[in-house]
Amino acid sequence: MPNTRTASATPTHCPYCALQCGMNLTPVPGGGVEVSERTDFPVNRGALCGKGRTAPAVLSSRVRLTSPLVRSRAGVLEPAGWEEALDRIAGALARARGEHGPDACGVFGGGGLTNEKAYALGKFARVALGTSQIDYNGRFCMSSAAAATTLAFGLDRGLPFPLEDIPRTGCVILVGSNPAETMPPSLRYFSELRENGGTLIVVDPRRTKTAEQADLHLAPRPGTDLALALGLLHLVVAGGRVDEEYVRERTTGWAAARAAAMAHWPEYVERVTGVPVPHLREAVRLFCEPEAAMVLTARGPEQQAKGTDTVGAWINLCLATGRAGRPLSGYGCLTGQGNGQGGREHGQKADQLPGYRKLTDPAARRHVAGVWGVDPDSLPGPGRSAYELLDALGTDIRTLLLMGSNPVVSAPRAAHVEERLRSLDFLAVCDVVLSETAALADVVLPVTQWAEETGTTTNLEGRVLLRRRALAPPDGVRGDLEVLHELAARLGVEKGFPTDPEEVFEELRRASAGGPADYSGITYRRLAEENGVFWPCPAPPEGPGDTDGRASGTGTAGARLTADTADTVDRADTEDTEDTADTADTANPAGPGSPAATASPPPVRAARSPRRARPAQHPGTPRLFLDRFATEDGRARFVAVSHRPSAEEPDDAYPVLLTTGRVVAQYQSGAQTRRVDELNAAAPGPFVELHPRLAARLGAAEGDRLAVVSRRGRAVAPARITDGIRPDTVFMPFHWPGEGRANTLTNPALDPASRMPEFKVCAVRVEVAEGPGAAGERS
Repeated sequence: MPNTRTASATPTHCPYCALQCGMNLTPVPGGGVEVSERTDFPVNRGALCGKGRTAPAVLSSRVRLTSPLVRSRAGVLEPAGWEEALDRIAGALARARGEHGPDACGVFGGGGLTNEKAYALGKFARVALGTSQIDYNGRFCMSSAAAATTLAFGLDRGLPFPLEDIPRTGCVILVGSNPAETMPPSLRYFSELRENGGTLIVVDPRRTKTAEQADLHLAPRPGTDLALALGLLHLVVAGGRVDEEYVRERTTGWAAARAAAMAHWPEYVERVTGVPVPHLREAVRLFCEPEAAMVLTARGPEQQAKGTDTVGAWINLCLATGRAGRPLSGYGCLTGQGNGQGGREHGQKADQLPGYRKLTDPAARRHVAGVWGVDPDSLPGPGRSAYELLDALGTDIRTLLLMGSNPVVSAPRAAHVEERLRSLDFLAVCDVVLSETAALADVVLPVTQWAEETGTTTNLEGRVLLRRRALAPPDGVRGDLEVLHELAARLGVEKGFPTDPEEVFEELRRASAGGPADYSGITYRRLAEENGVFWPCPAPPEGPGDTDGRASGTGTAGARLTADTADTVDRADTEDTEDTADTADTANPAGPGSPAATASPPPVRAARSPRRARPAQHPGTPRLFLDRFATEDGRARFVAVSHRPSAEEPDDAYPVLLTTGRVVAQYQSGAQTRRVDELNAAAPGPFVELHPRLAARLGAAEGDRLAVVSRRGRAVAPARITDGIRPDTVFMPFHWPGEGRANTLTNPALDPASRMPEFKVCAVRVEVAEGPGAAGERS
């Protein structure tokens, strides 16, 4: 059935993870909304986790901000009017720009912002402020996978296929991901995989709830995923399992990648990773025997100072076995944040313009500048990455505008980042709650939430979705687009920052046209009728979608990937007929009757009356790379990589490894979920997970307060003893501030390509705490 909206229920999407689960919101007497199942949305098919079910709790005025706050002369945040608050922010930005130049103004965004907000924020930084100093917290999530897939395939989209393909493949290697806790509704896809006779291999140093369901669990030492992937590729070569024809016809660079892998013989890999050689051989057998298989990675291998190379090694495994760019096969990244995919496509990254264009590309600059009505030469160049931007606060960057992020809890070396935030001349924060970062601000603006505004997000599959407004925000709360409009006007840019999200999206379509992430053929109407559209989706030659005007582009990867598909559907859709199952076959890049085509049901659209022939809408691209990769020659690139140690290895002073992650009842920095009673009851605070052997050496019992100390600081939390973790490793969740803040400990060592910090591994010592924990920086 098509997406429908009744007078009582609004179909929309969850505000949390990158599944963007469908849900219905229904008003309740006395105000607010309640959540109910929305079975027509194919990703979650009605299922919701506890975070999704309780999401309306944060809409309550009891836990949220409803008035701007400004810091008084006494240093206290006090309620103020909107005009005063906006004037203060604009004045501080103008003063910093006038006294120190535009790069004294910093902008920091978030992977939870809608596409419209992310687009407008990037435009605001580069047009209204003229600063290059903009990045966002998504740099801390998927950037290593994005860098690796761009190198290998010429294009970054988290999953190059829909989730519905997972149960139909033969084997999945899930690397550093725990969807049972991070995105529970997705776990059914892996359960269905096994029910259909497929196998699941989980790579994780902990025996997580996901690992408990695996056919094979590999538990490598943190920081050694790269060696593990290379060891598996070595065994593929040694066992004669390379798909030589595929490698010859569809790839380049194999000789160098092969030579690098052959230096990682099984016994060496066992010594480095701790994974026994028989388990390595069994993993290769399970992965190579079926006709189709996938590798999916998440933050485990990506949040490392060698994360790009690590993901590249797993991609090499897929390429050598002919698993990429074939039906029901390939490499994919399980994006984390709600709009982590769309948030990295439209301009809030330091090196990026809308449509996933490069800021250094002259053609891209000309195209986007033309849409914005500015001189291409006026656009600044690339700026600092997220951690480097935060590290420069109070020195080169004097004033910061921050939207949708809480780096006091979420950034690596968090005590240092907190210190840098305090050193700013001026900090302005737009948020729905008084987060730990907002509490440091000079001005805090209360902004609308997911259920109070309309906008688009792009989920982990590359499916662009429409969130709908279900209720009005409280008095005193405004939208982020209105904030940017008002600030731009105060800075002398009267036009170009509309407050209507659909108007912003129409401009985004034009700006993205012809880029790798081409949204020009997507409209709000299509999103409502089709339950989302996969990008790239270029507009017909006569104009974008159902609106007037030409969407011109620069003819990049997205257009090359979709040209054949668009031609096929153009011929089918010029007849005065309604959409049928045949359209689904012709719209599938795999071709009619292919396994990928038969794996998914035909797209369901609202019935249409006969109409005059016009250029057909592009159907979107659920499956990428089936005919060619998004490189100039259409071939995938092997990248030769070799294992190297983590940036910080254990020693006598810090003999244990720390890894971090999430728990099912909390989300990211916890700024929203820690305000929900039901979720706090399930996960009330941080803990230190450790093996019984390590606990025995320390003399620690369950629940004892443990101090975990790194070269950057000290965190204290109760012990949770389990044999589901390696004896050389401890685990801490990162959702909490204060003495249990895990990111006080983490290492900001950066990946040279992605600039991803090394969240997932650092050296620590663990001791029974005798007194209160101190979260400050250590020398």
